[in-house]
Amino acid sequence: MGADIAAGTRRAKAVRVALLLAGTALAGSLASGTVLAQPAPGATAAPIISVPAQPLSTALIAFSRQTRVEVIVPSSVAAGKRSATVNGPLTAQAALSQMLAGTGLSYRFTGAGTVTIEGARAASGPTGANEAGAIELDTITVAGATMARGGVSEIVVGPADLARINPSDAREVFAGQPRVKVGGSTPMSQKVYVNGVEETNLAVTIDGSRQNNKVFHHNGTTLIDPSFLRAARVDAGVAPADAGPGALGGAIAYETKDARDFLAGDGMGGFAKSQFNTNGSVFTNSLSGYARQGGFDILGYGTFAKGGNYKAGNGDEVLGTKSDLLSGLLKLGWEAPSGDRFQISHERVRDDALRPFRGNIGFITGRPVWEPRLRRYEIDRQNTVFSYSRTTALGWWDPKGVLAYSRTNVDTPIFERPVGASTVPVSYPGTGTTDSFNGKFENRFGLGRLGSVTAGVDFYKDKALYKDRNFRADEKASNVGLYAQARLTPIERTRISFGLRGDRQWFTGTTGREWDNAGLSRNISGEFDLIPEHLTLKAGYSHVWGGIQLAENFIMNPAWNYGTGLKPVTSDNVTAGLVARWQGFTLEGSVFRTVLDHARAARYAVASATLTREVESQGFEIGLGYAWEDGFVRAKYADVDVRIDNQRADSDTGTYLATPIGQIWTLTAAHTFKAYGVTIGADVEIVRDYKKVAPGNQPLKGYEVVNAFVEYKPLQLPHLTFRAEVKNLLDQTYADRATYGQEFGTVTPLYQPGRSFVLSAAARF
Repeated sequence: MGADIAAGTRRAKAVRVALLLAGTALAGSLASGTVLAQPAPGATAAPIISVPAQPLSTALIAFSRQTRVEVIVPSSVAAGKRSATVNGPLTAQAALSQMLAGTGLSYRFTGAGTVTIEGARAASGPTGANEAGAIELDTITVAGATMARGGVSEIVVGPADLARINPSDAREVFAGQPRVKVGGSTPMSQKVYVNGVEETNLAVTIDGSRQNNKVFHHNGTTLIDPSFLRAARVDAGVAPADAGPGALGGAIAYETKDARDFLAGDGMGGFAKSQFNTNGSVFTNSLSGYARQGGFDILGYGTFAKGGNYKAGNGDEVLGTKSDLLSGLLKLGWEAPSGDRFQISHERVRDDALRPFRGNIGFITGRPVWEPRLRRYEIDRQNTVFSYSRTTALGWWDPKGVLAYSRTNVDTPIFERPVGASTVPVSYPGTGTTDSFNGKFENRFGLGRLGSVTAGVDFYKDKALYKDRNFRADEKASNVGLYAQARLTPIERTRISFGLRGDRQWFTGTTGREWDNAGLSRNISGEFDLIPEHLTLKAGYSHVWGGIQLAENFIMNPAWNYGTGLKPVTSDNVTAGLVARWQGFTLEGSVFRTVLDHARAARYAVASATLTREVESQGFEIGLGYAWEDGFVRAKYADVDVRIDNQRADSDTGTYLATPIGQIWTLTAAHTFKAYGVTIGADVEIVRDYKKVAPGNQPLKGYEVVNAFVEYKPLQLPHLTFRAEVKNLLDQTYADRATYGQEFGTVTPLYQPGRSFVLSAAARF
């Protein structure tokens, strides 16, 4: 009874806190008022937008890529309709008006960079009106974020998806995507796996900047604050040549927000959000300000999260899971009257708290008694990017340039056996640092109705360094690549993409010895509409040369014996599938296979610098969805089988390579009641027991997780948003399938939080 009373008191306190947060956000918003964006006084020349007449859904994808506008349209609205030809220097509004001519459809902008296509009866207000109070519809995004390129294995999480999900970490960003799993329960321990392949075997970028984050296998890989994200794109397996070097198992591209996502023209404003999670009493506060004036724009964004350890579903406190996250993003941009745009940004995320001795493991039995249960981990990742692009592409001239520097630091104490009769372990700081100086220059050559060819050159200079009081070791790799990727529509109903890239890499080991290697990568993929608007066949293949991979910092040995050197890692990826659409329904299925040869798996021993493994991932995914004007429901099922050296994968052998996945179901649904400004939604993940484990390992236990939310945007105060969520409704005790160590009897994995209530209030002013 006492426990029940205490729990009730905590819940009541949580509600009072949430109401206080909501009232604070409301008061701040009313006090500040709403700043409306005004047209730019020095308007630049309109960009060349070229989209031939074709099925409306594919035309909208092309429009989105060319204009940086996210297009949201229910499948039932676009079904059976064809676009009109659009070609010339046009604004986004003028291009849409031309494209939709004769279709009976209209559009309305629901944000500075988001437009919704509607049926004639659904339209409200004049066509194309920018209604500040419009409710964004959670329908299937046919033309997603500008990151969408139409790849055959592409997954795009766009702005509307992120607004619906309201993610607090990388795992939630990819909710509902069974082929993308994120192991670990805290941001500092999370790693992303695509088709079971770990992200360090993918080309990972943030705002076009290459990420070199293989620091310590007990930490996460790419620590990121999802509140900064505008969109995320995953090329699962087959990736294009312009995705960057090292796209062995595909690519992940993150894009952060800038002022143009909030303001359509000159003006200024801000955004504030407060969130409280009852499980661990975690407060997360975000604040941003942005402005545009005379071609200049600026965005500043900061987030601070602080809270205690959370409890797992069994009621046990999970030690080392306190929230202590600080992040910031600053972007400055200038667009000349000619359409040339220059932008510089700096993004930084820092996590500093007591974590389990091995940050991605709850506990290991049988370890030496002098190892502490917790130790401090400080992870600091930062990313600086200078970019050049044109917002007014001129046919053959659509350039883009990026010059970037990314860096990740991990600082943690190293503990050694006590000396003599002492029971106090010897400890001293150990530091791992990875960085990458990288860049590219490319141009998209527009070929009119035929499509485009993107060609360019890129480079990186990566370094991995470990140092403590006893020794220092580092490896380096530099690479120059040339690439070209064609995306063509040679005949009606057919879309093809093919590319080639050549790379030359110079690698330096911990002993100072150097090797240089070169190789070619190639890809080809295509889609064919067997039945226009209703049935599409797609397939793709890639062979990727990845050079020599840098080793993990914390296991590097200055005395490594490299022998005659390492063989460069290569991969082969293949995928094929069908997509059927009918009256708002979508049925899709695909098969895939990825094989990595000579994937580096170095260990600390002197003779282990050149250890490599063969990784094989194969499986299939099927999905069924239905979208209507105000909502959607979709289900997906994936079965992923991962092997390492022809044996069933386990999470230890698969360190920085791959992890076992198995069978996963996801179900996602949302609906907006426009008359009330209310959106409700839920998602379910069902992970089946995994018994096909490596010899000597124990089966992986399945789990079922249910999350739900309700969001309210007052019709009279559309700049306010209130949201209530329940996560892990069934209070399951589980670790995500991609979490390290579950197959070993001595390991207590890092469990996910038990039932959690999350309350938030946000205001734009």
